[in-house]
Amino acid sequence: MNLDRRGLLALPLAGALPWSAARAQARPFRIGVLTDMSGPFRDDSGPTSVAAVRQAIEDFGAANRGLNVEVLVADHQNRPDVAVSTARQWFDRDGVDAVVDLVGSAVALAVAGIAREKDKVCIVSGAGTADLTGPQCSPNTVHYAYDTWMLSRSNGGAMVRAGGDTWFFVTADYAFGHALQRDTTAFIEGAGGRVVGSVRHPFPGTTDFASYLQTAIGSRAKVLGIANAGADCTNTIKQAAEFRLTRRGMRMVGLVMVLSNIQALGLETAQGLNFTETFYWDLNDRTRALSARLAPKIGGGRMNMLQAGSYGGTMHLLRAVADLGPEARASGRAIVERMKAVPTDDDAFGQGRVREDGRKLHPAYLLEVKSPAESRGPWDYCKVVATTSAEEAFRPAGEGGCTLVRA
Repeated sequence: MNLDRRGLLALPLAGALPWSAARAQARPFRIGVLTDMSGPFRDDSGPTSVAAVRQAIEDFGAANRGLNVEVLVADHQNRPDVAVSTARQWFDRDGVDAVVDLVGSAVALAVAGIAREKDKVCIVSGAGTADLTGPQCSPNTVHYAYDTWMLSRSNGGAMVRAGGDTWFFVTADYAFGHALQRDTTAFIEGAGGRVVGSVRHPFPGTTDFASYLQTAIGSRAKVLGIANAGADCTNTIKQAAEFRLTRRGMRMVGLVMVLSNIQALGLETAQGLNFTETFYWDLNDRTRALSARLAPKIGGGRMNMLQAGSYGGTMHLLRAVADLGPEARASGRAIVERMKAVPTDDDAFGQGRVREDGRKLHPAYLLEVKSPAESRGPWDYCKVVATTSAEEAFRPAGEGGCTLVRA
């Protein structure tokens, strides 16, 4: 089947058994994966996120539980207007009940608003802005995987304590980058460090970071904070290596790096970098088993935390839908309320919960990239150097400004 990047792909699970006579006559529950299929976040999310959603449906045993589930896919092209138009069409014409992924913070914030307006479910696994569970929280949205506050806490404070007390930021000029720099700065200053400068680069479309890196070198900061993601992040690090920043005494911190970035960079370039993820394929027996099931469907690769968020979010969504029965289609808010009421448990993140502000809680892992000599084989790229517990990893609910949080 050939699809253009605005196309939809709907594949019902075969052999679904009816919940009951009434359920057998009901239309399928439809999940829309709205992601980047062709741009800078394609490898970070994209087709592997779609495969992760399908794997979650299979692992949940939707067909055996009588759930008829369809998956639709569209490319939002990293444009909020395209994402909003697609979401409206899905909700108004195509009967989509829940949207998953939404890589890109501007996209996620825009679609979360539409989901609230239409009373549908919005599960954000690809975007990082902590505003989704802060001033722009919604009773229809669950924020999975990660956010800028968590990344900032894990990366910023620890680096200052290790001697990196002066920082310079190279930041993507959109909501995600702004939030990441803001939150990291708070942890740097809280630990006694300071930010000596920053530059913002246009997003999308920037490939040459030379002038930004020259400005960073001129600042004489001890740490370069790379506050972008996807291809922008890998390009920044590659060009920083060409400028020999580390030999000049400047340490690099990928504030939003994921495993796919390390794959693109190679261990020779990336070794020694620190970054944070909430999922790593080699953490434990459950993550390894999940990765083994999914690998043949994604060309032998491994998920990162964004893609794992699509898996875990879909698993918990289906659990809530199964609990509610046919009534689930009547209200996205009711589904989200059920997601908050019951604990989470899946092979990507283990046990956890969804908080009242919509924040999904699970541990965060500070990773260090191995040297080529340390790696035991394909995808053995990282080692865990620190773990932050689920209850400590994310911003306290009462500090985000979410109106859903009781005083």
